[in-house]
Amino acid sequence: MASTLLSQVGELLTVDIDCMDPEVAKRHTASTVTPFFCDMTSNQAIVGGEARRPEQAALLRLAIDQVKEKHNPDSDSFAQDVIDIFTVLLAKQVYPYLRGNVHAQTSPPAAFDIQKTVVHARKLVGLFEANGIPKSRVCIKIPTTAEGMVACAQLKTEGIQTLATCLFNVPQALAAHQAKCVYVAPYFNELRVHFEPTIWREYAAPGKEHPMSQVIFDVKAIYGKVGSKTKVMPASIVTPREVIGLVSLKPDHLTISGGILDKLAALPQVAPQDLDSGLKITEFAEEILSADYLASDGILLKEALEKDVESTRKLNDALKLFDEAEKKTKEYIHEIAMKEH
Repeated sequence: MASTLLSQVGELLTVDIDCMDPEVAKRHTASTVTPFFCDMTSNQAIVGGEARRPEQAALLRLAIDQVKEKHNPDSDSFAQDVIDIFTVLLAKQVYPYLRGNVHAQTSPPAAFDIQKTVVHARKLVGLFEANGIPKSRVCIKIPTTAEGMVACAQLKTEGIQTLATCLFNVPQALAAHQAKCVYVAPYFNELRVHFEPTIWREYAAPGKEHPMSQVIFDVKAIYGKVGSKTKVMPASIVTPREVIGLVSLKPDHLTISGGILDKLAALPQVAPQDLDSGLKITEFAEEILSADYLASDGILLKEALEKDVESTRKLNDALKLFDEAEKKTKEYIHEIAMKEH
């Protein structure tokens, strides 16, 4: 691989692809001996975008036909079953370009229901296994609600890997550690910036100035202090400059969208001093660090989120946007299915 900003980032941490387009994965693996990307992450918005791409029309029809063999298009579960199979088939296209996991996210309406989250996670893992991707190479993304983290702890006992997504504060990260999640995905930018770009704010030095930089830095430091095996994988990145800022925070992974990957591959490497945030760890009260955030169905995490109004706003807004994306995909699936019915 040529000496680019992308190759420099890849030397400093593990790069994941936040995209389900196999051509993007292929493009950035062409010059490497082994797959450049470790994991592939996804969510309802990414799956919905792929569903409308002409290049994926045949794959979507395949998913619809598979579900039609078992269910009538008028059934309540039809569209969700199609989305789940389509998600797996999309991931299967990218799988050859990975050395790690494929990720799929549980349905947003399940975010505040432990059992519904567990059931959907099991279903997704089963579909991956039925399509030749072993359980050991599947990671289920679950929103970092109290119920979601209790579900992650249960799934861990079943050998199912999880990632705590939509994460915005330290108590959420501690709950994910206690649930033995494989990853946490702190959102650098709130999700809405990808839907309403005008609300995105640019910082000259994102690693020092962006409000989520201190959170990510603290999470990484606290994980080191408590000996956590949970890895930090920041997500929701808008620009290459933000990538540079995030690298300075020394996370374990970064998951990067196709558009940003292409830009990084066209940019030169940066000086080492640009990769130093200069941040210092925040001192947290011992009651925050030692709290059991999973006990009593996550009551202490619920309380921590209630106190953190801004994190709760961003979490709930992300769930709303993912829910809207899923609903739109279901409507699109029904339109296609009914035409063929």
